[in-house]
Amino acid sequence: MKTNPLPLLALIAALAAPLSLAAQETTETPAPADPAPATVEGDGKSADGLSMGIEVGSGKAQVGDTYIAATFEQWEQRCIKTETGADPCQLYQLLKDSEGNSVAEFSVFSLPEGSPGPAVAGANLIAPLETLLTEGLRLSIDNSKERAYPFTFCTRVGCVARMGFTAEEIGLLKKGAKATMAIVPFVAPDQQVKLDVSLKGFTAGFDAMTAANKAADAAEKAAPAAAPAP
Repeated sequence: MKTNPLPLLALIAALAAPLSLAAQETTETPAPADPAPATVEGDGKSADGLSMGIEVGSGKAQVGDTYIAATFEQWEQRCIKTETGADPCQLYQLLKDSEGNSVAEFSVFSLPEGSPGPAVAGANLIAPLETLLTEGLRLSIDNSKERAYPFTFCTRVGCVARMGFTAEEIGLLKKGAKATMAIVPFVAPDQQVKLDVSLKGFTAGFDAMTAANKAADAAEKAAPAAAPAP
């Protein structure tokens, strides 16, 4: 399979031409003076509303931005910038097939303390749209027995399987060397595409991600409640 399900960022260019209001005046009042050139914070002056751009990577992450806080072998600790400064995170790994083609995205996240269980952590796999959904997803850790998970929904990006992991399964992931995921292509229902998940660095990454999420939960609880809308 050579389908890359990774989401693509849409590049939007906005061109604004100044309109003279003098022609629309119904009275004989003088036409207003031309407005001063617009400015865009961070990217310098822009005549007629045209952005002059900013250097990529020159600024800090803004609230709502996703950024990579750390890397652990093949895992990335991806976090979302919040106003509290304590940011929730996930562990992320891009999965490739035997030919090196990017096929799926796998992310693992911890659940808040006190969750009803039995899951203590969750995970999402985003598979290509050409996946045979009725076959679901198969997961095995080293030589453990396979477990089957259904696909929950699909978007334009791909189809998502949502998984829950018990404390025992997280322990297997921490001790393991490799996990294997298997999906079935829609165009070849008699075949499987197997994707290796490297578990190198998973222990350190999971512990760092869990600590970050605990701090984020505590900061959210400590933050003052937002004022009700009028």
